[in-house]
Amino acid sequence: MKPMSSLILGAPFDGWLSPLDDVPDAVFAQRLLGDGLAIDPLDATLHAPADATVVSVHAAGHAVTLRFAGGVEALMHIGLETVRLGGEGFTAHVRAGDRVAAGDRLISVDLAHVAPRVKSLITPLVLTETAGHAIVQRAAAGRVTLGAPLLVLAPEQAAASAGPGEFAATARTTLRIPLAHGLHARPAARLAELARTFDAEVRIVPEATPQAAPVRLRSPSAVMALGLRHGDAMALLASGPAAQAAIDALAELIATGMGEGRPLPETAPAPVVVTPNEPAVAAPAALQPGERLHAVTAAAGYAIGAAAWLERPEPPRAAHGQGADAESTRFARALQTLGTDLDRRAQADASGEQAAILAAHRLLLDDEDILADVHAGIARGQSASLAWQHTMETRAAALRAAPDPHIAQRAADFIDLEWQLQWHLAGQEPPAATLPANAIIIAPDLVPSQVAALPVGQVAGIVTAQGGPTSHVAIIAASKGIPALVAAGPRVLDIAPGTPLLLDATGAMLTVSPDAPTWAAAQAEAARRQARKAAAQAASGLEGRTRDGQRIEVCANLGKRAEAAPAVAAGAEGCGLLRTEFLFLDRASAPDEDEQADDYSAIAHALDGRPLIIRLLDIGGDKPAPYLPMAAEENPALGLRGIRVGLARRDVLVPQLRAVLRAGAVGDVRVMAPMIARVEELRAVRAALDGEAASLGLPTVPLGVMVETPAAAVMADALAAECDFLSIGTNDLTQYALAMDRGNPAVAGSIDGLDPAVLRLVGLCCQGAAAHGKWVGVCGGLASDPLAVPILIGLGVTELSAAPAMVPEIKALVRALSAQDCRALAEQVLGVATAAQVRVLAAQMIEGVAL
Repeated sequence: MKPMSSLILGAPFDGWLSPLDDVPDAVFAQRLLGDGLAIDPLDATLHAPADATVVSVHAAGHAVTLRFAGGVEALMHIGLETVRLGGEGFTAHVRAGDRVAAGDRLISVDLAHVAPRVKSLITPLVLTETAGHAIVQRAAAGRVTLGAPLLVLAPEQAAASAGPGEFAATARTTLRIPLAHGLHARPAARLAELARTFDAEVRIVPEATPQAAPVRLRSPSAVMALGLRHGDAMALLASGPAAQAAIDALAELIATGMGEGRPLPETAPAPVVVTPNEPAVAAPAALQPGERLHAVTAAAGYAIGAAAWLERPEPPRAAHGQGADAESTRFARALQTLGTDLDRRAQADASGEQAAILAAHRLLLDDEDILADVHAGIARGQSASLAWQHTMETRAAALRAAPDPHIAQRAADFIDLEWQLQWHLAGQEPPAATLPANAIIIAPDLVPSQVAALPVGQVAGIVTAQGGPTSHVAIIAASKGIPALVAAGPRVLDIAPGTPLLLDATGAMLTVSPDAPTWAAAQAEAARRQARKAAAQAASGLEGRTRDGQRIEVCANLGKRAEAAPAVAAGAEGCGLLRTEFLFLDRASAPDEDEQADDYSAIAHALDGRPLIIRLLDIGGDKPAPYLPMAAEENPALGLRGIRVGLARRDVLVPQLRAVLRAGAVGDVRVMAPMIARVEELRAVRAALDGEAASLGLPTVPLGVMVETPAAAVMADALAAECDFLSIGTNDLTQYALAMDRGNPAVAGSIDGLDPAVLRLVGLCCQGAAAHGKWVGVCGGLASDPLAVPILIGLGVTELSAAPAMVPEIKALVRALSAQDCRALAEQVLGVATAAQVRVLAAQMIEGVAL
């Protein structure tokens, strides 16, 4: 065998050198792709660190893999989360197969364009294939210049190279990816979960780059980083006692399509070729005055204002520790200070959603596994700052890879806590944001504490390029009454500060630099809305009744006892939906019967005789609980959730039913079963409710069905024959009817509860209930949508349970409507084809109503 010589890799550009430990991304910091270094660049061109062959250039132009003498390969990845830019700001000067000399240009970066739009510009240089070499020398952290030696690699002895950590495959198969969207988070997480059940180490390598280092299948984030698309070929390799069994099971799972299969093309897709000296992806056209951007509504509302960028200043992080004892003490002190601060903020906002989120954050600070990981890092010599950073970012990465987007959106909570504690570790406070009046915040994404700190009177709205509609950021924005759009896409980041914006969050639309007539009309509309809001609040104590005498109860959706009194003050005629899961989530164990009975009774007392509809625990899917472990599901929305959990876990259902019955002695309490799809499920709940009432010697309470599935709407007559009322959850009914996940930003923007298909199901439900003399309410999002209210009334709905802040306006609208006109409108909209047509017809009616 020809002896292998040493290899010297030089700095690919000027910058600040740091170990991979300092990279705020678990994939690199944990060396899931390999060992190496990282550079924070000071110039705009990435150069070859040694003579090499270009193995690949990523389609987004932000990363390149090189093969050096002796077979050593290295990945250079410019910045973090740069792939989402789709090539904007990157110019590749090479393509796969090119030969380059040390110092040759590889990729140029428009730093001014890229830096504000990404998490960091720090650039890892990672050895993805060592080919029998070992690192024998590393440059010290600090300032480096282009070409300065960074790493020296020397050949290992053959015996050393076959150590216990080496991977040697004993089973292999090659297949193509039938998944419509490639190996993204959901399928990657499922494959990782299945791989962990076998006594085998499984790795994956794209067939397009067979000499690249295989990636561990148990790391979803590393698998996603491969960027494998529909139709791409890949190899599964495994070693260990169950290697072949693991390969067979994984190949079988992939072949099923995992719920998103699409027929394979006859040939694998051609690799994306980057033409030298040209951008990898053509930049989109510049935003034009008057252009409208579509997004996903996170908090409804209407606002006009000027664009203002909200940056998240990075706290100083100590790279080197002062010894385990000193770092442990510093960490404990910062942890206690942050805990006290969270407690104080939660108490100050005890009546809002923000308090529950702060309480959940507070519990994370006491998480034994988190604390153990931090102290382990400190014991290994890390500073408290780095140990905390690595621990929290690892957990955030795991959440981002979760198969359900609702759960993935909670990654921001870990990033938020990491950020907050770092400031306490540094003994500093983050600089206060300076915002103009009527600011409409523009940002790639935000963390909950940033939104919580926004001054309500100064901030008119929020628009983020990323994010999801069920994130804690969205919840806090809604609780503060700030209109918000999320998942607006990267083009929103091209909006310059000071740009006039018209934000219609209810209509999921942002208008950039509207012309003078549009701006004047928007100002007039904003003034009219403010006047209507004030008048509605002043008359909120009046009864909900149409002007021709039809009684329409307007209630509020509640999540906890602190919200009941403010809802009554806003005019709520009861609670049409008490979301009991808020009592169950973000805690280590389920609340017992006494705690639940106390909570429900307190809410009934605060409502002072008004009806209280308590929804049984709606958990599973997007609302997991740590003490109710559930197996991973290919499609959580169609699995074990809602009443199915209660019927499967009587230890959870029975105490809640008993608590509801005990609260019935205090007020007008009713109970509602979520996610009912079949009559036999209703019968099972009825039997359990009546049985517990007899056991307690208490009268039973009215039992209703929450109509959230098309099956329940179609079978409403059969359900109404055996229940006391029906209430429609339009959010889930819409996603099930249209087969679109409302938590997935990729499709959520196309979901509309006023789609004629959904409205026809609402009509069927009302007809079925009327056949047995039962009333129908709506407790989903449509009850808070003014355009939906006349249609719902016309279809036969007699109770609307809205967001508490919307109760005065919904009541005012009901009093201005004629039930006869509503019925005519409902008949008209059922005959159109699209939600857009429905909205036009509803808007025309409301414009003619004197509010």
